[in-house]
Amino acid sequence: MHRTAVVGTALATATAAALIAGCRAGETTVDGRGQERPRARADTSASARETPRPRRTFTHEPTAEPSAKAVVRSPRTTEPAPPRRTAPRVAPPVIAFGTTSDRVRELQARLRALGLFHRNPTGYFGTVTQASVSAYQRGHGLTATGSVDQRTWASLRSATKTPSHDALYPPTTLPLAKPDPRCKTGRVLCISKSSRTLAWMINGRVVSAMDVRFGSEYTPTREGLFQVNFKSRDHVSTIYDTPMPYAMFFSGGQAVHYSADFAARGYSGASHGCVNVRDKKKIAALFDQVKAGDKVVVYK
Repeated sequence: MHRTAVVGTALATATAAALIAGCRAGETTVDGRGQERPRARADTSASARETPRPRRTFTHEPTAEPSAKAVVRSPRTTEPAPPRRTAPRVAPPVIAFGTTSDRVRELQARLRALGLFHRNPTGYFGTVTQASVSAYQRGHGLTATGSVDQRTWASLRSATKTPSHDALYPPTTLPLAKPDPRCKTGRVLCISKSSRTLAWMINGRVVSAMDVRFGSEYTPTREGLFQVNFKSRDHVSTIYDTPMPYAMFFSGGQAVHYSADFAARGYSGASHGCVNVRDKKKIAALFDQVKAGDKVVVYK
C-alpha cells in the first residue's frame, strides 16, 4: 500500500508540473514507472520539413517566351498610284526667238512706240527684244514668258498703230537724240555723240539722218557750235594719207565725211577727230544739199 501511494503521489506531482509548464508539457513524457522522459521530437530537418508536393500534370506544354519582341505588322495595303501630271500646253510662238523677219521688225516698232524697245527696229529677235516682250506682258496681265504667242501678238496689235515705213526702216541704228536747242533754227548738221547720229535739219525739221562715229580719246571730236568752211568731194588727208570722200570741214582739219573703214568695221574703230559716216549714198546726197556757212552743232 505504501508503494502504491508513492506512485500515485508521483503521478499527481508530474501532472501538476505539466499543467504549470503549459507549452512544455509536450516536450516530456512519463513512462510506466513514473519517470519523466523527453518526448521524441518530430524531425524538423530540411528533408523532413520539405514534404514533396504532388507534381502537376499539364494537359499541354507551356509555350516558351520568344527570345525577341514580336513585331506586329499591319496588313499591307496597296496605295493608289498618284495621278500623272501632264505639262501645261504652251502655245506655239507666232514669232520665234532667234529669227529674222519683217514681222520681227514690226514687233520691235510696236514695242518702241510704247517705249519698251529702246532701239531702232533691226528685224532680229534676240535677247533685247525678248526682254521688251516680257515687259509688255507684265504690264498687260499676260504671263511674262518673252515668247510672242497668238494672245500676246493680238494684244500688242490692238494696243498700237500700224507702224509707218520710216518707223519700220529707220535711217539710224539708234534712235535720234533730242535735238540741241541750237539745232532748231536754220540749216544745221545736228550731231549727237550720245546717240551717235547725224540729223540734217532745216528749221527744226529732220530732212535726213545717218549713223556716225567720232574720234578716240586721244583724238577727240571737238564739241560746240561751228559752220561749214569748205567742201571737198574727193578729198585725201594730207596728214594720214587716207581718202575722205564727201568731206565737209567745220573745225580746222575736222570734217564730216564718208569712211570705208567705218562701213567695214563699225564702231570697233574710231576716227582721228572727224565725224565718220558709213552710208555712202546718204553722205553723197547730203553733200549735195549742204552749203558753206551752214551750222554744225556737235553735242553730247
